[in-house]
Formats: sequence, C-alpha cells, structure tokens
Amino acid sequence: MNYYRTGQERCYDPAGIEIPCEGSGQDGETRFGQPWPEPRFAVRDEIVEDRLTTLHWYRNANPNSFPVTWPEALAAIAELNRQQALGYGDWRLPNRREMRSLMSYQSRRPALPPGHPFVNLFLGWYWTSTSAAINPAYAWYLHLEGARMFFGRKDQYYLFWPVRGLAVNLPQTGQDLCYDSEGRESICPESGQDGELRLGAPWPEPRFEVKGEVVRDRLTDLIWLRNTDPAGRLLDWNGALELVARLNRERLGGLDNWFLPNINQLESLVDCRMAQPALSMDHPFVNIRDGYWSSTTSYFETAWAWVLYLDKGALGVGHKSGVTFHAWPVAAGGGFSR
Repeated sequence: MNYYRTGQERCYDPAGIEIPCEGSGQDGETRFGQPWPEPRFAVRDEIVEDRLTTLHWYRNANPNSFPVTWPEALAAIAELNRQQALGYGDWRLPNRREMRSLMSYQSRRPALPPGHPFVNLFLGWYWTSTSAAINPAYAWYLHLEGARMFFGRKDQYYLFWPVRGLAVNLPQTGQDLCYDSEGRESICPESGQDGELRLGAPWPEPRFEVKGEVVRDRLTDLIWLRNTDPAGRLLDWNGALELVARLNRERLGGLDNWFLPNINQLESLVDCRMAQPALSMDHPFVNIRDGYWSSTTSYFETAWAWVLYLDKGALGVGHKSGVTFHAWPVAAGGGFSR
C-alpha cells in the first residue's frame, strides 16, 4: 500500500462530539494504511529520521528564520548543499507528498505526530517543490497549524523545511515538468523542483485496471467505483457514511467491503501534472465532481471533515452538516477478483 495511516484514532459526530468508533465507518475506526512505527522519529544531532518513511528532516523546522519566495527557497537549499549543511550536500525542498507524510490528523498546532522532536516550528505555510498544475505560477504549500494543503503564488513569502533521503513506500506526485515563478515551463536540471527529481515509487503502467463497475488502482491496490458519484447528488457527511453502508448491503460491483476513504487515500489519486480534474490523463472514471468527503474528521475543528477538491488537487475541510460534497466509496484490493 503506497499510503500511510492518517494518525486519526478517535471518532466524532457531526456536532464535533467524540463518540465510540465501533460501527461508525470513520477513519478513527478503520485506520487503513501502513501503521506508524514506535517511536516514529529517531534524532541524530540536528537531523531527525522519520522511521515511517526513512526521510531525514532538519530538526530545526525553520532554518532560514524568515519567510522567502519559492525561488528563494530553492536557492537557499542549493546554498545549504554548497555548504554541506549538517554534513550533507543533498538537501531539497520536499515535494507535496513528502511534506504531507509528516502530518498527523489527530493533532493540531502543529499537525505533527505526538512527541515529535522538531524545534522552531512556525504555525504557518511551508513551501513544497511541486508546482500547481492548475496555474504553474503557484506552488503547493502546507499549513502546519492544521494540515491544510493549497497553493500560493511563487512570489509570496512562506517558510521552507529541508529534507533528504529516499522515502520508503511513498509514490511520486506525477509532476514531470518544471516552471519558473511566472508559470512558464523552464529547464529542470539543477532546479531542485519536483519535476526534476521525481522522487518516490514509480507508477505502474497502466495505473488503472477496469473490471465492470469497479477500478483497481495498481499503485495503491485500492478499488474505486468507476462512477465517482454513485449517489448522484450532494450529501452531508453522515449521508456519505450512510451511502457506503447501503452500497455494502446492495453489494454494488459484487463487493460488500466498501468504505468512505480517508484523506490520504483520496489524495493518493491526485496526479500533480493535471487539473480539472487532478487525475491522470488516462483515468477511466466517469461522473467526476469537484469535492469529495473523506472519513477523516478535522481535529482542528471536529464538526468539520477533510475534503479533496479534485479540480485543483487541494485538501481542505467542510462542515459536516453541510450538504456540500459528494461521496466516492473505496474498497480494499483483495476483493477485486471476486
């Protein structure tokens, strides 16, 4: 499985009140994905190894002390490499998936795993090396206060957090081009951009395998409905969970193990080369909508739940009581041959 658990271990009703997880179908009950090691982090002087991904991070989460533009962040990391900072010359700006891999969805202020060893944290936006396909004059960034992922203009000022090493079981973002701060395609060599480095597990070819009403993602071994909007309408969060229970009773696609995906599973579908929708060009899905509920509650505000905005590839939240998003059920890959 090329995705990790979100870290969520509790369940909450639409009012944000904690409830027992059993039978809820929420992320806090299912806890799908690769489990986190204990302890999660190993500290070696001023470098922290994330034992989940094997990535090595600066222990100081703000080594530059002040915000910079996206090109300045890339240039500052190139200077760290020239100086062999902390004994290494292969630091980089993390790509979108590397940055997200640090997040815990059962934490806030910062949204990092409990007991993390990092210092000098800033509860604001951190750049990634991944340009936003919907407008390449923007790049993806992540807000450390609550884990939102959106994109900002490359000439705006945010922080950066260097990383090095190769991630275990973390897929590529899909981005394969480089762009300057004006959004123009640029030369990749020595840019330090995601489009140059393309780090992570490569995607299989073809990525998707269709069988009737269902589609297997050969990258993650997850099974998705080919029809991405089986309800045919907007739902509130409870309605999304109830839809999944009904589809299991009806054995849609011959399966009875559907569940509402957690936010990491939804994000695993995003192809950072693409926008409107942010899915691979050769995807087989139909009835694609913009916003999809996840089973993951926002720990920042537990009356809200995480949402994938598929047109852009952004990760935000929606109020659970709002009839505002769609539901796209997923199943574990073992049922594909039934």
